[in-house]
Amino acid sequence: VVSLPDDYFVTEKRNSLLVKNLHPLPAFILLVLKNSVALLIVAAGIAMLLIPGQGLLTILIGVLILDFPGKFRFQRWLVRQKTILSSINWLRRRKNKKELMIE
Repeated sequence: VVSLPDDYFVTEKRNSLLVKNLHPLPAFILLVLKNSVALLIVAAGIAMLLIPGQGLLTILIGVLILDFPGKFRFQRWLVRQKTILSSINWLRRRKNKKELMIE
């Protein structure tokens, strides 16, 4: 969150940086690999709910790595939550970055 531009959540649409300049076949393969790793992280988080570990945090990280329709809307909704936004902006202030703009 510290490396995000301060206006990241102001615009409506995101382009995937992972596949921007690649041929469609390697882009598809990378997308499948990325989503597979994210699903493994989510599964590990679910397992950590039953055994000691940071289950909820791990699930959240996995979901944020996944590519799915509506992901950016979900991220914007999540960041707009008062406690989450204040925590993110606290981290950004510690690294001398501008606070995130939310519309």
